[in-house]
Amino acid sequence: MSNEEKQEKTLMAQRFRGFLPVVVDVETGGFDAERDALLEIAMVTLRMDDEGYLHPHETLSANVHPFDGANLEQEALDFTGIDPFDPERDAEFEIDVLTTMFQTIRREIKHYGCNRAVLVGHNSHFDHGFLRSAVARNDIKRDPFHPFSSFDTASIAAIALGQTVLAKSCITAGIDFDNNAAHSAAYDTWKTAELFCYIVNRYKDLGGWPLSAE
Repeated sequence: MSNEEKQEKTLMAQRFRGFLPVVVDVETGGFDAERDALLEIAMVTLRMDDEGYLHPHETLSANVHPFDGANLEQEALDFTGIDPFDPERDAEFEIDVLTTMFQTIRREIKHYGCNRAVLVGHNSHFDHGFLRSAVARNDIKRDPFHPFSSFDTASIAAIALGQTVLAKSCITAGIDFDNNAAHSAAYDTWKTAELFCYIVNRYKDLGGWPLSAE
């Protein structure tokens, strides 16, 4: 391992107390994490450069088959524009999607010498709830994410930017946002990742990290 890789690993592990932030967004068939279908999931991994600045790295995304017995609220489907039974969605089963994504996340955790991942989401409680329910439903034993902690960009943006809506937060931060592309898990996750990185990096530029030893 090169000195640069060692520095990256050390900076990321130190910055978030051993947690590796991974941005997650889901599109669903309703608001009930245990009862309603998970229809799309995307994750964006982050990288930290040798100066301690955070950047979006890789998108992992998949369309998901509704689990057996899943509820689908028509209002939610109208909102997202998802047809769960469209064969062109190339949907995959929850267990296959999560197994593959979790393998990548565990590799990133190892790369940076972190202890586990922490979910970053816009209104993260919602995304975390659906992810946790899918993990439990499929009896997945090696979930790399912290079981209850998460970083909520809606709360962080409220403090840093005076906004809570994802689109308005991005625009305030100078990040392009296409409302026509919104409510796709892959698009929303990438924009959330850009927003999270912007706020973390802006805080660093203002002198907030690393903290002064004084």
